[in-house]
Amino acid sequence: MHSVLQRGNAILAYALSVLACLTFVCFASTVFLDYRTNVDIKVISPLVRTIADYGAARERNDLGQVSFDLQANLSNLFNWNVKQLFLYLTAEYETSNNQLNQVVLWDKIILRGENAVLNLKNMNPKYYFWDDGNGLRGNKNITLTLSWNIIPNAGLLPNIFAHGSHSFQFPLDYATGNPRIIL
Repeated sequence: MHSVLQRGNAILAYALSVLACLTFVCFASTVFLDYRTNVDIKVISPLVRTIADYGAARERNDLGQVSFDLQANLSNLFNWNVKQLFLYLTAEYETSNNQLNQVVLWDKIILRGENAVLNLKNMNPKYYFWDDGNGLRGNKNITLTLSWNIIPNAGLLPNIFAHGSHSFQFPLDYATGNPRIIL
């Protein structure tokens, strides 16, 4: 006969095997779903200022200031394997120094059960829109894109890009007066 410890070990090993199989089934049932959806992004009154860089003497960098509207219905992204969404709005642009510049302007976490319909009007960015030089003034191709990471119960952490982006340009002249830096 087997001892109590041997029987307990067999039951625990069997239970862990069943849980591992169920976790894989959970992952496999949602891995091929399309998690992209349409978003509508608009930029309101882009400005660019030149601000002193406090790390280096006499250097000045560009600070972009934008307000944006964002509409998206993300409720169809939630299923039984999605715990939360981590949303972030990025600005991508090209300068003479760098082929690709990416700046995160805004982010948000939406938990399962929360309202996943975004209807944001005249939002200010959460983070500064700095350029490490003078690449924003007169830049004609700045693209805002909404992306998200899906945090599942089991499985991969995909990075999803939304359908729809918005391109705009900064003015050729620096804005004057007191900066309205609102975060």
